[in-house]
Amino acid sequence: MIDLLQHDRETDRVTLVMVEPRPWNGSELQLFQLQEKLNAYVSFALDGEMAEAYPHLADKALRLELECATAPDETVLHFLGMVREQIAFQGITLEVSVMNGSCGEGCACAAENAGEPASLSAAE
Repeated sequence: MIDLLQHDRETDRVTLVMVEPRPWNGSELQLFQLQEKLNAYVSFALDGEMAEAYPHLADKALRLELECATAPDETVLHFLGMVREQIAFQGITLEVSVMNGSCGEGCACAAENAGEPASLSAAE
């Protein structure tokens, strides 16, 4: 199930938003669940489900956004960096934002993106 699908008419980009309301706890289970959710979203976009459900959005640029309750820890950031590299081959971008508007301490993007969705860099 997709948490939220948005179409920005100005940029003509579709964003599939994943919500992680739980704070990051460093568990393998939470990381596995994130991986499964990401796989489901990518599959929805690439395997034709999105085009079937929303044919008018089929050829739009695509972005995944992960909205988190708290800033991702280093393990999650590393995993998301690998995901970002792989989905880039399909023309899909990945951004991470924290629901309070900034990543907070421990995230390299906090200072540059206060109040804005945090873009995950390859270095993270």
